[in-house]
Amino acid sequence: MGNAQEKPPGSGGGGAKSDQATPGSRRRGRGPGGSAEKPRGKGSPEKGVANGTQKEKSHPGGQESRDGPPAPAVDTSYLDAPAGALPPHLARLKNEGNHLFKHGQFGDAVEKYSQAIDGCTDAGIDSPEDLGILHSNRAACYLKDGNSADCIQDCTRALELQPYSLKPLLRRAMAYESLERYRKAYVDYKTVLQIDTGVQAAHDSVHRITKMLIEQDGPQWREKLPEIPVVPLSVQQHHREKPVSAEVSQARAARAAQEEARKQETRFTALKLEGNDLVKKGRFQEALEKYSECLKIKPNECPLYTNRAICFLKLNRHEEAKQDCDSALQLEPLNKKAFYRRALAYKGLQDYLSASSDLQEVLQLDPNVHEAEQELEVVTGLLRQSLMDSTAHTPRV
Repeated sequence: MGNAQEKPPGSGGGGAKSDQATPGSRRRGRGPGGSAEKPRGKGSPEKGVANGTQKEKSHPGGQESRDGPPAPAVDTSYLDAPAGALPPHLARLKNEGNHLFKHGQFGDAVEKYSQAIDGCTDAGIDSPEDLGILHSNRAACYLKDGNSADCIQDCTRALELQPYSLKPLLRRAMAYESLERYRKAYVDYKTVLQIDTGVQAAHDSVHRITKMLIEQDGPQWREKLPEIPVVPLSVQQHHREKPVSAEVSQARAARAAQEEARKQETRFTALKLEGNDLVKKGRFQEALEKYSECLKIKPNECPLYTNRAICFLKLNRHEEAKQDCDSALQLEPLNKKAFYRRALAYKGLQDYLSASSDLQEVLQLDPNVHEAEQELEVVTGLLRQSLMDSTAHTPRV
């Protein structure tokens, strides 16, 4: 699996993930300092126990049991995947811990990681990378379980084995913060950002903790901080050159998309408000430009078309006003404003029959629109006059 512990976590507290691709469950094992903790419950998946309940076993040969068909075969090939320099029996324990973590069984995962750590000691295995990952993975389980003290111990041990590893630093910072040890948390978050400035969770936490420290320690809060270690340039360079996993790449792309959407939403709101304000001031050309910019961001926003139609009407650009009303009615076929403003556009185009039809649509949707009643009287008169004029100018045969 490689030393996945240095992958930057996702923005939503991703630092609590296991260092490997397939983490697992939650059971207290031996603490990082060698102190034993009492397990919460017995049993693991290979013993056929899940959440304290004995599983049904199917009959040999795939025959049905008394209670129904046999359970489908479970793929356990992941257990035999290589795991760094660990021998097969310890790699299996680590892989099982990863699988349990992935399925939310954090206590059971702690037990597997603890067995792997003890197995390394018994076998005299001295691989800082593999031991560091095991301690960091177990720390992730402790963090998920709210056991911040043991999480800090495991992270500290992982950092002794592999200094400036990103995930143990981030997990320890989160554990410190949960214990309200804000100064230590601040130092770890700032160290994380020296290694990878793209860890959004660290940025957010630094901003949050800074406010707390100012309230707690006053203007001189920086003077009370422990020393922030300077991450060597070689470590920063090494981290930048490491290939990015698909998981991290997806998380970064998702964060970038969210940030871009937020910026666009902010810009859209500002442009729309500016357009509305310009309409109130009678600056219709400038207003329609603002609405046009809005439509580039949200082309299916019906009110923008009806708002821009007002501007076109005021500028005597009746054909463009009609087109905007057409677009609005495609989005909302019963939009009264669109019918009314299109009627005004038809009136400007001297298509009094279409104007009359749209005004009648408005009154059918809402008989209380007095402006439509008044406009219908005007348009009806204009229609009658145009018919009379056309009759008067028709040559007699």
